Amino acid sequence: MPLQDLDAITLFTEDLAASRAFYAAVFDRPVVHEDDVSTAFDLGNVIVNLLQAGEAPELVAPGEVAPPSGHRFLLTVGVEDVDAVCVTLAELGVALTNGPQDRPWGIRTATFADPSGHLWEIAAPLSRR
Repeated sequence: MPLQDLDAITLFTEDLAASRAFYAAVFDRPVVHEDDVSTAFDLGNVIVNLLQAGEAPELVAPGEVAPPSGHRFLLTVGVEDVDAVCVTLAELGVALTNGPQDRPWGIRTATFADPSGHLWEIAAPLSRR
C-alpha cells in the first residue's frame, strides 16, 4: 500500500491567535476546523492545521516537542508570479527571509516565515517569467 496522498500538515505554534490571523491574511483560504487550541485551513490540496504547542506532546509522545528555534523544513507553494506575490506579502506586512531570487535548478523563489518561524517558500518556474 503506497503512502502517496498528503492530507494534512500540523504546525505547532506558541501564539495561536497570531498564527490564525497570519494564515487568514496571507493564504486567504477557508477554515475547515477551529477550536480553542487549533485552526485548520484548506489550502486546496492539503490541510494546514495550526496547533497550540502545549497540546502537541500527546501527538509526538514518547518524543518531545522541539523548542521554536532553527529550521528543519521548508513548505513550498507554487505560484504564477513570485514577484507579484512578494508585493502582496509586503502589503500584508510580511517580511521576506530571502528572495526573490533565481535558483540554478530553474525556479524563482522567495521565502517568508509565519509567526512561529515555520518557513514558507513561493516558487515559479523561470520559464513563466
